[in-house]
Amino acid sequence: MITSLRIAFLPVGAYALFKNGGDDSTWQIISWWIFFILGLSDILDGNLARSRNSITEFGKFLDPIADKAMIGTAMVSLSILGRMPWWITIVIMAREIGITLFRLAVIKRGVIPANRGGKIKAFFQGFGVGFYVLPLNESLYWFRDSFMAVAIILTLATGLQYVLSAFKTNK
Repeated sequence: MITSLRIAFLPVGAYALFKNGGDDSTWQIISWWIFFILGLSDILDGNLARSRNSITEFGKFLDPIADKAMIGTAMVSLSILGRMPWWITIVIMAREIGITLFRLAVIKRGVIPANRGGKIKAFFQGFGVGFYVLPLNESLYWFRDSFMAVAIILTLATGLQYVLSAFKTNK
């Protein structure tokens, strides 16, 4: 249920980001808080599922899709506004969509759950994108861009690792 609510509230975060033409720092901060709370609800959802021993195959499948939808919503919005280069959005979203399609292709063999590398990647993506949502002073762009560079490297490396682990599991 929490995962479904996260997906349902994504347009609210995008709306806040676009409010007043996307240049209103107050609405940028509101958008950041919306995406941050949605990200925290992912942690809450996982902790609740584990503590209640209610982890389901559907949840293991839908949760990463909600994560990708959240990152994708923010990144596409930022790129439309000209605040994030399109190439970053394309590289990350191509990997995320590719892995989702791959998961669908191999789901008959069982869901491959997120691993530690995927969780670290999600952390860097979330905060990296968050730094683009926030109205940062230009003197901090180096930090924002460096954080995003690590996110891109982790995104590509964990995508490859995911595919390789699926083939190892299949043998």
